[in-house]
Amino acid sequence: MSIDRDTFKNASEDELADLSVPDQVLGFLAANEDRAFKAREIASQIGIDEGAVSTALSRLKDRDLVEHKATYWAITDNDERLEGYSGYERATALFNEQLGTEDKESWREHAPSESHPSVEDEQ
Repeated sequence: MSIDRDTFKNASEDELADLSVPDQVLGFLAANEDRAFKAREIASQIGIDEGAVSTALSRLKDRDLVEHKATYWAITDNDERLEGYSGYERATALFNEQLGTEDKESWREHAPSESHPSVEDEQ
């Protein structure tokens, strides 16, 4: 589970302090799953030394949790890998504790009544 961009921007360092560097990097990439970033951009956004971010990215890559191409990094699209990562679970639990869990009924109230065209194309 990721956090939304506003929460990421507005959360204090103290609120995120319980997260390790890899957890913070993974959380940032999850919140921006539609983009890829250079290590220095990630470091700048989460306020951590670029060397520590680079080390974390390498370790996350070894666990197949992030993808790397040229100088860019992105979160994996393999949901099973992410669900199996204990740091991801810790980050989710921390954010749920701080922000509350998601209300599935609220999501359903705002869901479109018709499927997205891409879903219909797959069927």
